[in-house]
Amino acid sequence: MKLAILSCSPQSYSTRRLREAADQRGHIVKVLNTLKFAIDLEQGEPNLYFRQKQLSTYDAVLPRIGASITYYGTAVVRQFEQMDVYCANSSAGITNSRDKLRSLQILSRHRIGIPKTTFVRDKKDVLPAIERVGGAPVIIKLLEGTQGIGVLLAETVKSAEAIIELLQSQKQNILIQKFVAESKGRDIRAFVVGDQVVAAMRRTAQGQEFRSNVHRGGLAEAVELDEVYQETAVRAAQIMGLRIAGVDLLEGKDGPLIMEVNSSPGLEGIEGSTQKDVAGAIIDYIAAQVNFPEIDLRQRLTVSRGYGVAEISIPEGSEYIGKSIGESGLREKDIVVLTFHRGTSVIPNPRPHRQLAAGDRLLCFGKLELMRELIPVKGRRSQRPSVQKLPDLPVADEVSRDATNPESDSAPVEVGVSTSD
Repeated sequence: MKLAILSCSPQSYSTRRLREAADQRGHIVKVLNTLKFAIDLEQGEPNLYFRQKQLSTYDAVLPRIGASITYYGTAVVRQFEQMDVYCANSSAGITNSRDKLRSLQILSRHRIGIPKTTFVRDKKDVLPAIERVGGAPVIIKLLEGTQGIGVLLAETVKSAEAIIELLQSQKQNILIQKFVAESKGRDIRAFVVGDQVVAAMRRTAQGQEFRSNVHRGGLAEAVELDEVYQETAVRAAQIMGLRIAGVDLLEGKDGPLIMEVNSSPGLEGIEGSTQKDVAGAIIDYIAAQVNFPEIDLRQRLTVSRGYGVAEISIPEGSEYIGKSIGESGLREKDIVVLTFHRGTSVIPNPRPHRQLAAGDRLLCFGKLELMRELIPVKGRRSQRPSVQKLPDLPVADEVSRDATNPESDSAPVEVGVSTSD
């Protein structure tokens, strides 16, 4: 495998470890400065130049995109995607995770724990927003920040008002978030590679500091996560559209709460505390996946006029309740069920014998007009999600799959469109 690591910091611990792991496994690996690329666009021939020379062929790309170069970095990753080069993390996934508001918005429609959060601009909305998240103390976060920078704890409503007013006067966008008291001063970093957690550590803040980041002096220790925490971390990464991610979780009284999903997680803290070869796990995963480049379904499927992807809910009283997918007649209507959702279970490629019940959700591909007819007229506005044309659907969100689910059905699905590229 010929691997390109996109990094502006070739001497950083993470980049060095990834390069060493690739070298040890006999792969050809190059560290390429993300800012040294030129993106050429021409009909049918997306291309890249590196340091004024046409880029040679690579099998895979591992993006290490820092927050300060998100826009240009994701543009470079997106160009590799258009050239059908496997990217360990997609450009959409990196963009989704980098913005705290965007990531929480995407997670909020799924059955996955997140701290209660609100986003306001009008000064009059601040007090009601604080009350809606449970009152003081509250956490105040800048939308873009790393390593605990831009995260503040307001002990009282008055101090929260003052902090928010100051930040907004500086044109800063902020989130107001419920303070999870039972998790004060500690969190869990789960390192997700593909469909599994390869390492996890608990970080604990020191002294009066409430932020547990290692960069803020927090202490880290290895931890073995139970199945619920592991599945939550993997699902959060997949919903974001990331294959490699550092998922930060709070230990809430009712279970795990996703605090943040990091698309370029550092390796030093996790490898040091767990003594696990995380870099090696990343390289091994990429090597096994190089034949599966990222496919943007919005581009591929919309070429079939009248076809698209939609999520259909089974309401109470539906004629489909009690029937299997095979008995539903959906396939005869040129509608293919790609993913079956029941509660928190996500089952890709469901078998025809799987029985339908009220509340089930089916991610389908087929004729939009026929899928639209499956939703009762009275429920179209209130049901979520309704049938939408594919360009309006964020790929990483709508087509996420939980590959860790033991109920996953492995029968192949014929979609009716080409995915040969």
